[in-house]
Amino acid sequence: MVGSGAAGLSAAVEAKEAGANVIVFEKMKVTGGNTRLSDGGLAGPGNFLQKSRGIEDSQQLFYEDMIKAGMGLNHPHLVKIVAQKASETIDWTIKNLGLEYKTRLDRFGGHCAARCITTKNHTGADITKAQTKKLDRIGVPIRTNCLMTRLITDSTGAVQGIQIKEGFKFGEAESGTIKNIKADHAVILASGGFGNDIRFRTLQNPVLDESIGSTNHRGATAEGLIAALKINAASVHLSCIQTGPWGCADETGYGRGASFASYSVYPFGILIDPATGSRIVNEWADRKQRCDAIFKTGHICIGIVDARGAEKAAFSLQSCLKSGKIKAFEKLSDIAMEYKMPPDKLESTVKAYNLMIKNKEQDEFGKLLQQDSAQLLEKSPFYTVRLWPKVHYTSGGLGINANAQVIDLDGQPIPGLFAAGEVCGGIHGASRLGSCALTECIVFGRIAGQQAVKKRLVVK
Repeated sequence: MVGSGAAGLSAAVEAKEAGANVIVFEKMKVTGGNTRLSDGGLAGPGNFLQKSRGIEDSQQLFYEDMIKAGMGLNHPHLVKIVAQKASETIDWTIKNLGLEYKTRLDRFGGHCAARCITTKNHTGADITKAQTKKLDRIGVPIRTNCLMTRLITDSTGAVQGIQIKEGFKFGEAESGTIKNIKADHAVILASGGFGNDIRFRTLQNPVLDESIGSTNHRGATAEGLIAALKINAASVHLSCIQTGPWGCADETGYGRGASFASYSVYPFGILIDPATGSRIVNEWADRKQRCDAIFKTGHICIGIVDARGAEKAAFSLQSCLKSGKIKAFEKLSDIAMEYKMPPDKLESTVKAYNLMIKNKEQDEFGKLLQQDSAQLLEKSPFYTVRLWPKVHYTSGGLGINANAQVIDLDGQPIPGLFAAGEVCGGIHGASRLGSCALTECIVFGRIAGQQAVKKRLVVK
């Protein structure tokens, strides 16, 4: 097992419980990958919170939302698996891992229903901690500081094991001792995405150079993916690299400013181009549409929400006010002055927005002002955050089939090699919906673990 995020640890649990001997190898000194840094959100139609509140949803609607956000580039058979197994996967995290969730239920941009749930402490670390505890109970070791350098194959191309650098220290390329680890006969690759691999990501999309920040952990690099490509694995959508529209320009990585924008500004506020004082996009659109609108302006944009909307992200508000990531204003005119907006333009923009909501008018950007639970912007103080997209998720990666087997350039499974999580491509297409990554990671991580054993490809 290569990688210790949600996908790899889910695969390890399933493989061990199916009778395999399992070892998890992690290149960093701490486990968890991007999962550990995430908000801990999972999306699933028919999940337990939806049922308790009588919210109508379906696997088909979830499937359609993912396809629409992915601009039809998604591989339909993989999306269907995520849609079909999402709710039961959430149940599995509760029953098998003991994971606890908040009682809040969110609807994020691009979803047609409130189907997004969040772990108890609002962090993906809840998931990896629960998985790690489970693996400790059932006797699965996790070996950190072990970088996989290549996949070992036999004369037929079947994967026989991995080569690692034991004692590897990230950032010190020559560190570690080379060792070969034999697999009898399966390797599950869950090494994550490449959002912080500037060389590799600019090779795929030159626009996303070092000037664009990333929300990923520093070890989100492409070594695992490249190792599989070197043995003839198929690549899918490598240039589909998602940026997050809630990237806060006044912090590095994915921090509390971004969280405030995600849970407060976009659901309950507006996005403004400071050069014009006007809105630029449907704030409930999917991530790609919002990022594209910001990039089109060519500069940082301003997210604005009022006091009621800010309450929805109270968990990050106070700390962001102290650090200056969020600013508070009593009047809209003060915001316009702070960000050098055209005089009176912001006030007229907000007035027009409020009138559309009151009069149930149609929004020029297609925002469904009633169905989307848009609320009036009128209660001071008003809060602002400076927004500029950051690389968040690499939708492209290795091609896999429904059994999580890595496929080659002829579309055939590479014997002995499975993959799950962000190292894979094809599921999300051009753009991923919020709260779908962890769901997909656990869905296909479980499948990889189950199938590796079922096909008598047992990890040792």
